[in-house]
Amino acid sequence: MPEEIVGHCWNCGQGLTKLDYGRESTCLNCDKPTHCCRNCRHYAPGRPNECMEPLVERVVEKTRANFCEFFEPAMRAGGPAASATDPERLRGAAEDLFK
Repeated sequence: MPEEIVGHCWNCGQGLTKLDYGRESTCLNCDKPTHCCRNCRHYAPGRPNECMEPLVERVVEKTRANFCEFFEPAMRAGGPAASATDPERLRGAAEDLFK
């Protein structure tokens, strides 16, 4: 019986199981860390420390593996197409407004 998908990779959208979220685990598809802020359900750009948890320790690099005790897999699908915060795409859209 296959493992249940509990989340998706923040980078490529690959489905991840509970076992895929170890401290040093990486996505089997794109080799990016899975236990990182960008893969957490508490990740919230624009909030202090970019996190919904008020007592969280600051993590500077949101795409690197960390030891955060508040980490919980995000259920949202990731990947380039689903990323609403891609700076280059947003900059391009803003520049298109003034053409």
